[in-house]
Amino acid sequence: MQNLLLQSVDKFFEVLYFLILIRILLSWLPGVRNTAVGGIIYQLTEPILGPVRSMIDNSPIGGGMMLDFSPVIALFIMKIMCSIIKAVIIAIL
Repeated sequence: MQNLLLQSVDKFFEVLYFLILIRILLSWLPGVRNTAVGGIIYQLTEPILGPVRSMIDNSPIGGGMMLDFSPVIALFIMKIMCSIIKAVIIAIL
């Protein structure tokens, strides 16, 4: 049971990592966001990247940045969250 749960958490975060990486690549291609696939990827990743982008904009270093570092920070936060969730699962089960 514990192994299955740990694998499920890993797969969930792997899919999110993959979607964010695809979004990064799609951001370099003009007009792709308006396609069906681009729209789905943006809808799936915006709930993760939006709050991180807002946090960066409200920080002293954010606001006028030319590059969007929210995917990098989101991936870092997700890696930490994955480790914490797996540690809690191991401690409980």
